[in-house]
Amino acid sequence: MNTFYHSINTALCAVAALLLAVSAQAQNLFVADFEGGHVYEVTPDGVQTTFASGLNQPDALAFNSSGDLFAADYSSGNIYKFTPDGAKTTFASGLSTPIGLAFNNTGDLFVLDYVSGTITKITPGGVQSTFASGLSAPYGLTFDSAGNLYVATGNGSSIIEITPSATQTTFAPGLAGAWGLAFDRAGDLFAADNNSGKITEIAPDGTQSIFATGLGAPIGLAFNSVGDLFAANLSGNIYEFTPGGVRSNFASGLNQPTGLAFQPVPELAAAVTNGGIQVAVTMPSPYQSTIVQVSTDLANWTSVCTNTPPFTLTNSIDTALPCRFYRALLGP
Repeated sequence: MNTFYHSINTALCAVAALLLAVSAQAQNLFVADFEGGHVYEVTPDGVQTTFASGLNQPDALAFNSSGDLFAADYSSGNIYKFTPDGAKTTFASGLSTPIGLAFNNTGDLFVLDYVSGTITKITPGGVQSTFASGLSAPYGLTFDSAGNLYVATGNGSSIIEITPSATQTTFAPGLAGAWGLAFDRAGDLFAADNNSGKITEIAPDGTQSIFATGLGAPIGLAFNSVGDLFAANLSGNIYEFTPGGVRSNFASGLNQPTGLAFQPVPELAAAVTNGGIQVAVTMPSPYQSTIVQVSTDLANWTSVCTNTPPFTLTNSIDTALPCRFYRALLGP
């Protein structure tokens, strides 16, 4: 069985081909406005709308596996949950100064508290427990693909790695102003340095290199589905960086943007099996309804399946057809 990811394979044109249509699906960016008390939604072409308002000081954002958006409200000590249509409920309360959010792969929410230096684990049912403590002025929070949690500590001038069993080690020292953290697909960790205006790239072995400079006061980081990095700047701008480091201004005129979270989009993988073409559809959370379409000319598309990832579908092989292309779009 041959599997092809993220590309069109012309060698199998008489049998099957795969097209990833990420660019055809709008992947919107959600932005926490700390001082304005809003959460904004920004389309790929930079159009801004207000997704939620009336918060105190929203900071970190994170999506769960059901498509709900969670916001840490720094001054109220609450974690708010928003359904995709914007309906708001209080998911957790009684926290001190929640400033970082991250979900693990089993749906537990981890909340970083700035003043107490603790990380609270909250189950999907809302049960709270202390996962880690003793952190010094922590800010950024993110998971790697192996389930290890990474925390940027301001006073400790380092990034701490915490295993699932809560063992803490220093992963990257010498980053006094590190706030926002985000992993790329290659497993490199990116850290926004609010003091120096730099973004540092850290390899899995801990080797550090400068990815970008001259940003003023970068704070929140997030990668989109095609590998571009977005950085929230306290000046009111959001910058976009290509994987090669080319910078552009993605959004401006915001009050004080901090946390960033992208609306996930579906991804495809195709395999030629005995008697058919098997298409696997996956996506990062949230797992939203997805439409799979097929085309023979990249111009006319026919819907063949609507389902919620992860799922697979199989089409029979028709040797009389030319190249067959697949793409996935979010459903209504």
